[in-house]
Amino acid sequence: MARSSVIHKDTRELRIHESLDELSTDLADYIAELSELYVKERGVFCIALSGGSLIGLLRKICEAPYNKTVDWARWHFFWADERVVSKNHPDSNYKLAKDGILSKVPVIPSHVHSMNDAVSAEAAANEYEFTIRQLVRTRVIDVSEMSDCPKFDLVLLEMGPHGHVASLFPEHDALNEKDEWVTFLTNSPNPPPERITFTLPVINSASNVAVVVTGEHKAEAVKSVTNSAGTDCPSLPAQMVRPTSGKLVWFLDSAAASQLDVSPFS
Repeated sequence: MARSSVIHKDTRELRIHESLDELSTDLADYIAELSELYVKERGVFCIALSGGSLIGLLRKICEAPYNKTVDWARWHFFWADERVVSKNHPDSNYKLAKDGILSKVPVIPSHVHSMNDAVSAEAAANEYEFTIRQLVRTRVIDVSEMSDCPKFDLVLLEMGPHGHVASLFPEHDALNEKDEWVTFLTNSPNPPPERITFTLPVINSASNVAVVVTGEHKAEAVKSVTNSAGTDCPSLPAQMVRPTSGKLVWFLDSAAASQLDVSPFS
């Protein structure tokens, strides 16, 4: 029997699952429901992906029944961050998504908005922001009522063991970027050093943000983030993910949630 728990903590909804398989199923249900909602409301579904183990956890969205029931032709794919490597490089988030998702479902190629891998990090960030601005202008991407930021239907993030999300790392200058929608790094603390990333204002303008965390090695960071939601000076990037008017859901396995002051399966 599936064992999971939903806990509301501050502005977050925590969905804790005993197994990765259950987490993956719940994540697929969650995304499929949002897809149906926004396709009905807007005619499109704009989703921004990250990399890492997140893509593997999305495998069930490519399987029955979703591979037949989801209206893939209405999806527009974006990346919340990317490594400045060629698109066929093992470190490429685009390649990860292509191999794990895009090659398995009937997406429209022109709806896959990947970053330019043939230019510098700065040029790629500028080009990607221009692409997004054009799609906001034509209302493919919605616009935030509270700012001029793009309002993605869903931004999917994975948190690293030190609390980073997308390519926003603790104490990095990119965390303070308020004007640009997409910024670049040449000194990432994690390899490869050159990266492109959505800024916090863009992430926090989304209609829905989901943060996926698995593994005991991330349990301490999960505890720090969730126990510090009300502090005035957050130190971890994941703690700074606070949608201004959207919904925030964390998907955790029991190992990642093991240090929380809750007993989800008791």
